[in-house]
Amino acid sequence: MAARPPGGGGSSEPDAIEFGIAVLGERIEEADVSFPATAREVRDALDDREVPYDAKGRTIALDEALDQVPQERFENETELLDALYPVFDRKRREGGGFLTSLRDALPF
Repeated sequence: MAARPPGGGGSSEPDAIEFGIAVLGERIEEADVSFPATAREVRDALDDREVPYDAKGRTIALDEALDQVPQERFENETELLDALYPVFDRKRREGGGFLTSLRDALPF
């Protein structure tokens, strides 16, 4: 997941703000997690860090996110990220209230 940052579009601004599985995927690569892996092995390798789930920087602990996934073993990184995507998406949708939902629905 990623969102374009607000602003005037100056060259000093990032192209996108990454959150959710995009951030987690990078952290998995950096930690060199080997698959298949259990949820416990992923937790241990990533040190239960906070993962941003929206463009505003709100976070969820990896441990809390993994607790919401019924699966305990992941054959590959894609399987892990696919299992966690609904958790991040649900947190993002719950986090902003009516005005955030309305803004997210607009095409601009």
